[in-house]
Amino acid sequence: MRTKALLSLCIIPFLLFCSFPMTALGADEKEENDWNDEMIYFIMVDRFFNGNYDNDYEVDTGDPKAYHGGDIEGVIQQLDYIKSLGYTAIWMTPIMNNEPKGYHGYWIEDFMEVEEHFGTMEDAKRLVEEAHKRDMKVLFDFVVNHTGYQHAWLEDSNKEDWFHEEKRMMGESQSVLENAWLAGLPDLNTENPEVEQYLFDAAEFWIEETGVDGFRLDTVKHVPKDFWKDFNDHVKSIDPDFFLLGEVWQDSPREIAAYEETGIDSFVDYPLFNAINESFKKAGNSLNGPMSVWKANEQLYEEPGMLSSFIDNHDNVRFTRKAIENKQNPVTRWKLALTYQFTMPEIPITYYGTEVPLDGGEDLDNRRMMNFKAADEELKQRIEQLTSMRKEFPALTKGDFEELYNEDGLAAYKRTYEDQTLVVVLNNDVETRTMELDNLPQDKQLRGMLTDDIAREVDKGTYKIAMEREQSEVYLVEENTGLNWSFLLFVGGIFAAFVVAVIILSRKSRKN
Repeated sequence: MRTKALLSLCIIPFLLFCSFPMTALGADEKEENDWNDEMIYFIMVDRFFNGNYDNDYEVDTGDPKAYHGGDIEGVIQQLDYIKSLGYTAIWMTPIMNNEPKGYHGYWIEDFMEVEEHFGTMEDAKRLVEEAHKRDMKVLFDFVVNHTGYQHAWLEDSNKEDWFHEEKRMMGESQSVLENAWLAGLPDLNTENPEVEQYLFDAAEFWIEETGVDGFRLDTVKHVPKDFWKDFNDHVKSIDPDFFLLGEVWQDSPREIAAYEETGIDSFVDYPLFNAINESFKKAGNSLNGPMSVWKANEQLYEEPGMLSSFIDNHDNVRFTRKAIENKQNPVTRWKLALTYQFTMPEIPITYYGTEVPLDGGEDLDNRRMMNFKAADEELKQRIEQLTSMRKEFPALTKGDFEELYNEDGLAAYKRTYEDQTLVVVLNNDVETRTMELDNLPQDKQLRGMLTDDIAREVDKGTYKIAMEREQSEVYLVEENTGLNWSFLLFVGGIFAAFVVAVIILSRKSRKN
């Protein structure tokens, strides 16, 4: 009996503690969703997941240039997995019918038919339907610059003027970029009204047949701006909310910004990609690059927050490989880079396998088959934390961006939206660092949402923060709770009662 009584007394304080009302970190209710709020998971269809073995024609997983079996059904089966990571949209490489060995989707043979290795039109429709059931959006990759190497139109005498004259891509003049044959691929003459109309019809076909939410536009700089203006007008006459994400592969922000006049909603931010990779591939590197790119974007774009950030993709060496080559822990490097990407004002795109993290060098090595059994739990947890924060706090998707500190690999910046303020701290240095941040709201505290750190005010509007090497934190500026004396007294009283009860029982036990 005495033992049971002692156990009961031990349990009571903890039950009371757990039942005490706790206030969670909150946020204002978000405004109606738009693409600023989206987080995109980028999938190379053939290399993601094999959901239907019946369409495995000439699959050879040992040949990096062959089909490996991934298909639309595989994407459908993994939608719950992608959603569990927190992503709200997917972008898929082209699913149009390709010529042999076109596993990547960019050697198109028929612009209005699904590649048989990937499934059927019914599968494409069902994919969009299933994504929408999960409140997820879908982007199809759309190609207008070229066809496959052996397209039937090349032998059609009625379509001789559907292609530009064959010539190698030599130089960077606009004429060369827009008329030469990229990688030897037949270059479509989009200035020809018949070609333009065919491509408009193809776009309309996919929108109306599948209900897809947007296109990622391949090789934008290789097609005249006038075509893109008309293309934008056409697709938005069908669906005013249709989203266009353009690839202008340029290192200069100014060159990319020049395409904003076409009406394309967003562009993948190659200058930021270069800067993120250079800074975060190794501890001790400066963070000046990513910060300066954003400052340039603010000056050059009407809507810089509508750009789309990425850390690696199907055309470049995987970030994991860069970390390994620099003798770094890839998971540590990824956590820092992702924290920056998801807390700065652009739409984040994550290449499939980042959560593993997949390794890979140059093409074709950067397109390995996804390994769902090898995902790193620490990295997955960080991704889930970051996607959750972007959903909860509009300051991360709509807020202003202000740099607070940036010196020798240690940086801090503030995101503010209405009455909500977040402070992000990144320590890319090789040792623990401290800083004092000023010009912040007074009489508040900074509560960390990644590690539960608390930073308190040391002077009016000034807060001191210590950050371990290669670590980061996202702080919410909130009311200063200080020490919660009523709560501490409550818990202390329960504990004191518990101690007294134990003493009394012990004395009774000795007397007996």
